[in-house]
Amino acid sequence: MTEVSVAGRSYPAVTFQIDREHAAAFARAIGADPGAGVPPTFAAVYSLGATASQLFEDPEAAIDFAKLLHAEQEFAWTRHPQPGETVTSQGRIASDMSRRGMRFVSFETDTKGAGGDEICRSRALFVIRQ
Repeated sequence: MTEVSVAGRSYPAVTFQIDREHAAAFARAIGADPGAGVPPTFAAVYSLGATASQLFEDPEAAIDFAKLLHAEQEFAWTRHPQPGETVTSQGRIASDMSRRGMRFVSFETDTKGAGGDEICRSRALFVIRQ
C-alpha cells in the first residue's frame, strides 16, 4: 500500500516498431481484415502494452499486481499508425487516489509518430485492493 500519491509521475518514452506480421496476426485473432492495416485495438500493444510495465515495476508506485483489477480502458486516436511505422509512447500517472480500501490509479499514455505527430492517447484505470 502506498501512503503517498504518485499522481503526475511520468516515465521515459518507449519506442516501438509496429511489425507488419504481428499486426496482421492481431487482426486475424480479432476477426478483422489483416489487409486493412493496423487494427485500432492494436493500441493495446504499442501504447499501453509498451508502457504499463514501467508503472508496474516502479517500487514507489507500489502497484500490487496480485490485487489489481484492470477496470477501464479507452483509446482516442488522432490517426492510426501504419504497418512498419515506428512510434514513441510515453506513460504517466494521471491520478492516484484511495477510497474505501481501494486504490484507483489512472494511467495515460500518449503515442506519437516519428515526426512527433500525435497518434493516440490511451487511458487505463487500475483498481487495487488495499
